[in-house]
Amino acid sequence: MRDFHAPGRGPVYALHGMAATSMPQATLAAVEMLRSGGNAMDAAITAAAVLAVVEPQSTGIGGDVFCLYAPAGSGRVYALNGSGRAPAAVDLDAIRARGEAFIDPEGPDSVTIPGAVSAWETLCGRFGSRGLDELLRPAIAFAEDGYAVQPRLAYDWRLNSARLRNNGVGAFLAGGQAPRAGARMSNPALAQTLRAIAEHGAAAFYGGDVAADIVRTLRARGGVHTEADFAAGLTTAQFVEPIRLAWKGFEVWECPPNGSGLIALMILGILDGLGKADGALGPLRLHRHVEAARLGFRDRDAFLADPAVVDVPVDRLLSSEYLGALRRLIDDDRALAELPEPGETRLPEHRDTVYLTVVDEFGNACSFINSIFESFGSTIYAERSGVLLHNRGASFVLERGHPNAIAPGKRPMHTIIPGMLTRDGHAVMPFGVMGGHFQPVGQSLLLTNMFDHGLDVQAALDLPRVMPRFGDVYVERGVPKEARAGLTARGHRVLEIDSPHGGGQAIWIDRQRGVLIGGSDPRKDGIALGY
Repeated sequence: MRDFHAPGRGPVYALHGMAATSMPQATLAAVEMLRSGGNAMDAAITAAAVLAVVEPQSTGIGGDVFCLYAPAGSGRVYALNGSGRAPAAVDLDAIRARGEAFIDPEGPDSVTIPGAVSAWETLCGRFGSRGLDELLRPAIAFAEDGYAVQPRLAYDWRLNSARLRNNGVGAFLAGGQAPRAGARMSNPALAQTLRAIAEHGAAAFYGGDVAADIVRTLRARGGVHTEADFAAGLTTAQFVEPIRLAWKGFEVWECPPNGSGLIALMILGILDGLGKADGALGPLRLHRHVEAARLGFRDRDAFLADPAVVDVPVDRLLSSEYLGALRRLIDDDRALAELPEPGETRLPEHRDTVYLTVVDEFGNACSFINSIFESFGSTIYAERSGVLLHNRGASFVLERGHPNAIAPGKRPMHTIIPGMLTRDGHAVMPFGVMGGHFQPVGQSLLLTNMFDHGLDVQAALDLPRVMPRFGDVYVERGVPKEARAGLTARGHRVLEIDSPHGGGQAIWIDRQRGVLIGGSDPRKDGIALGY
């Protein structure tokens, strides 16, 4: 039990349905959908659409989606890959000929065809009980009538105001400045596009005036995108076979590559078997976690790519033999001075994504993540349609022959990873932790906080976090001095970060007592609500 004299909040308990998102407007819209008889998928899409309006630095219809869904009583977990592909005319050699060492995250080559709207329609058709016309109503109202800017959103907006000004994205500025907390913002052009999608489905995004506006905007910036690329994007969302790891009597489920959920499973698998460590913020525990993550990221950068184009050795990477070999590389007394080849690649920094989760009264569980990658994505904005475009293609590399090298029609390595925990064939916790490259670390921290250190779902999300990056360890301010000193003594270079690591949501399904227990990360503006 938490100390009620200390700042903070406890987990939320409810008997029927629950939603947890990174914005109060989205959580409330999801719960209202549940209370009106909608199911978990209906509520998740409703919330995702609201977030696409009220959290524009993190998500939008110009981005991508991944989803895990566990229908009640089915004994199954379904995975949807809603990530978009590079345009057909993209040319690695042409990009290299311009002298570029990596894809410009603010350039048109970073924009793959957005998969979010295709994903919404595909998920709605398979698992929803309401149509998109009903699910998008709250988002349309916020886009048209306005919404109040929340504090974390205002903070992120301020950090990116110069980027928005420099790239001429005046629609997201108030008098040339980032809006302050409490300011009222709207996007009437986006409202019209959402209304068209509500009436005509995803075809209204991937064709007609909307697609033409986006293509015109990209080509004016030097992009090679065509309306034919967008027409093909209508069916980009696909159901795929999820991957899983048996862990502590549970099964942890992730979407397969090109998503990086594989790395979360690898970190958990490496840590499992190391024996008991010190406390949740003890230096040995954090050291082990950092080392396991470093090894996981090494393999991500070597192997993770679009499995439709290259072979990703998932079974080998998750085998007990391979994970055991990685585990034996970890020395409790010192950090690995050098990782075995191939080592990390310098992908662009980013921290913005939205994760949400919903469990309904029928027992359906949804784990859903929607992202435009970097904060405000590429900052390429199609004004007539109100669509801010992501820059997920910046995760491609420009190394010829690399599994994740950019190529026509190819999906890039993806960082967004919804998670699902099951036991005996039943969902017990949909969960996710946002934060770009941090996400596999965040998920593994959340789960081990709960099941190795006994924290409840809210406390497990609250706990200060660490993240290895390019040989350094980035710590939040709340990591104790003793833990920092212990990491330093083991050879880690410890750096304090300004912005916290990610944000997360989770709902624990206590089947024995018939209660839902939700948590929402204090690093974001969101809440968990149930009824």
